[in-house]
Amino acid sequence: MRRVTLMMSVSLDGFVEGPGRDIGWHLVDDELHRHFNDELRAMGAFLTGRVTHEVMAAFWPTADDDPANAGPMAEFAGIWRSMPKYVYSRTLPRADAWNSTLVREVVPAEVAALKAAPGGDLALGGADLAASFLRHDLVDAYRIYVHPVRIGRGTPLFPPDAAAAALRLEGTRSFGNGVVQLRYGRPGPDARPGSA
Repeated sequence: MRRVTLMMSVSLDGFVEGPGRDIGWHLVDDELHRHFNDELRAMGAFLTGRVTHEVMAAFWPTADDDPANAGPMAEFAGIWRSMPKYVYSRTLPRADAWNSTLVREVVPAEVAALKAAPGGDLALGGADLAASFLRHDLVDAYRIYVHPVRIGRGTPLFPPDAAAAALRLEGTRSFGNGVVQLRYGRPGPDARPGSA
């Protein structure tokens, strides 16, 4: 059974984005970007909301055409294009480009069917979609990247009405830019120690 893995950057004071969806405080250098590429390349699909999908679709399809985006950025463009993507939106008219499938609602039974399909884990991203998955207690693993900055206000990583869940530490990793990755998973039979 593959896992829904929440991958999210967060400020030290617990926000995933600042006012106006600002993420300019993210400290993504080449070392961290290579790590993201390695983690995401092993996934079976991306689960994103409309806002995240539109931001990604506006840049990544042709990012590797620009010589300024060499190295890990160019590499990620290929990963993003080829990865199956499930885009959750009630308002997006279509999402059929770049290996994308439009999903209207977060339905636990449908998520369970995705988890039962063959392939790698499912990478969950986007503040609003993550909040919906957390409310339904559908997140199995966490890859939280704590950035060494306080932003004061914004969108919290965990909404106040998220379901409670006991977690088990699977590991940590620190990066040269001060970002620290925290890896947690559910205890129990579907937890896989050290899995990415």
